[in-house]
Amino acid sequence: MTLFPDLTDGILGESIIGRAQNKGAIEIYSHNIRDFSEDKHRRVDDTPCGGGMGMLMAAPPIYRCWKNITENTDFKKRKTVYMSPQGRVLTQNVAKEYLDCEQVIILCGHYEGVDRRIIEEIVDDEISIGDYVLTGGELPACIFVDCVSRMIDGVLSDSECFENESISNGMLEYPQYTRPIDFMGRKVPEVLLSGNHKKINEWRYKAALELTKKNRPDLL
Repeated sequence: MTLFPDLTDGILGESIIGRAQNKGAIEIYSHNIRDFSEDKHRRVDDTPCGGGMGMLMAAPPIYRCWKNITENTDFKKRKTVYMSPQGRVLTQNVAKEYLDCEQVIILCGHYEGVDRRIIEEIVDDEISIGDYVLTGGELPACIFVDCVSRMIDGVLSDSECFENESISNGMLEYPQYTRPIDFMGRKVPEVLLSGNHKKINEWRYKAALELTKKNRPDLL
């Protein structure tokens, strides 16, 4: 649910997530909240009660949009998420909580946010992508969709594609290399060219551990 469906459609229609939609592994729809405004100018915002800077998205158009979605879909395992800097921070484990859902409805705020009453009425979870503020919830929503979708069967070619990546296994991923073997005097580690898979796995584990200690010791 967004004021800028072209933005979310453009991002989520590309690359792996776009191909996953084309083959039916996932379905993603962007619903324009303005379509549910009863104002002749399709306004969806108003000034905050009590004063203050900016405009606030009003509850009625959002509720009508949400009601239209829920009344026209029949899913028992459904959650509604509001992308908000006040929410719990998105992690791989948080994303895994949504793998059992049949439908996830995401509300993207804009301007100064949304009327708190709509959050209390329809939202099951508030999620943040980090401790900073953006102009709207569309980019965070796309990140959330991407993070969850790539763990769904049929989106990636194999579960190993995400299980061994940074964060997924509790550490950062080991360094990766490809051809040319020599790039500006920097060479691919010889062990990766040895064909000895036991030694390669040992090297990768050690390299991942060292990288994690250096860049993200909190993960350990």
